[in-house]
Amino acid sequence: MAKRGFKVVGVSYRLHLTPGVFNESLVRVADNSGATLAKVIGVLHHKTVWRRIPGASVGDIVVVSIRAGKPELRKQVMHAVVIRQRHPYRRRDGTWICFEDNAVVLVTPEGEPKGSEIRGPLAKEAAERWPRLAGMASIIV
Repeated sequence: MAKRGFKVVGVSYRLHLTPGVFNESLVRVADNSGATLAKVIGVLHHKTVWRRIPGASVGDIVVVSIRAGKPELRKQVMHAVVIRQRHPYRRRDGTWICFEDNAVVLVTPEGEPKGSEIRGPLAKEAAERWPRLAGMASIIV
């Protein structure tokens, strides 16, 4: 299957999703790493135009500042993957999906998860892009 001259192999081609998590957004941390609340301070691998606030969607990696949780984690800057977003987005099969909260999972800069389990559902788009997170999740929607 080719799309606009590009060969689609595995999960290298990523469908555009409507962004739902932006800079300065407060998000819930959905793993058992010890953090409970984080603030998005940057979106990695995202190019935008002048004065436009960068946004992330499900499966994107963001830079967060931990706001609540264990005292040794507070005020730390870490990377995280967005696993749920409130803003509705359209899947390739035509269905629309949204979650009740914005949630992230903390990861290392190399992409390894910090925790060992994920609380709540995990979006299918994030599971396809991050297989290590799919193994930790109990529910994939």
